[in-house]
Amino acid sequence: MTIWEAVAVCAAGVGAGAINTVVGSGTLLTFPVLLAVGLPPVTANVSNALGLVPGSVSGAIGYRRELRGQRRRVLILSAVSLVGALTGAVLLVALPSSAFDMIVPALIGVALLLVAVQPWLARVAERRRAKRGTKARQNGGLLLSGGMLCASAYGGYFGAAQGIIYLALMGLFLDETLQRTNAVKNVLGALVNATAAAFFLFVADFDWTAVVLIAAGSAVGGQFGALVGRRLPPTALRAIVVTVGVAAIVQQLLR
Repeated sequence: MTIWEAVAVCAAGVGAGAINTVVGSGTLLTFPVLLAVGLPPVTANVSNALGLVPGSVSGAIGYRRELRGQRRRVLILSAVSLVGALTGAVLLVALPSSAFDMIVPALIGVALLLVAVQPWLARVAERRRAKRGTKARQNGGLLLSGGMLCASAYGGYFGAAQGIIYLALMGLFLDETLQRTNAVKNVLGALVNATAAAFFLFVADFDWTAVVLIAAGSAVGGQFGALVGRRLPPTALRAIVVTVGVAAIVQQLLR
């Protein structure tokens, strides 16, 4: 890897760390750059997962204020995400990439639609609960857990737009603000990346130079993303989610 290639990989790590913290989809920056510098696809994917762990942790720390009062929720969803992440990591080394590639654009598209219409869905759900005299489930119930399990399996496998899917699911089943669900998303993203990375250390090939460069960049980017993301109004944050998601769909279709 030349010095300019190293700079490009580190810069992509900074961007990915920031994007993952605000939205989730940083892999869309780092993965193509790793392929461009000559890494094989699976090696690039594994190196990327390892390198993004510090950025995910950095972003979660940056959103620590929004995590207050969500400890039980985080613990429950973390347990589900851990199982999903391990499942996805196993699938990565056992299945051809085409097995997931076919459904990724559709999956992201559905998630984007849910994010876009979430305020309307929340109002409808609130009216129904008011009529029935019930309240929203504190932790989303089995439907949210099942959805997060599948999303985490996808995250352990590849991870592009995983954060968008998380936001869509939590927005649908939780009565919370977008910033608070984003904080939970950052914790779960860190857990899924770390779990998949730990698995890959023993069963897959990776490039330590790429890992270190992305790790350094993503740690810086995670703090920057938290600084900016926490100040965005819900409408602006939702618009960024949709914009990045559309870019993710386009990239997946052009691969």
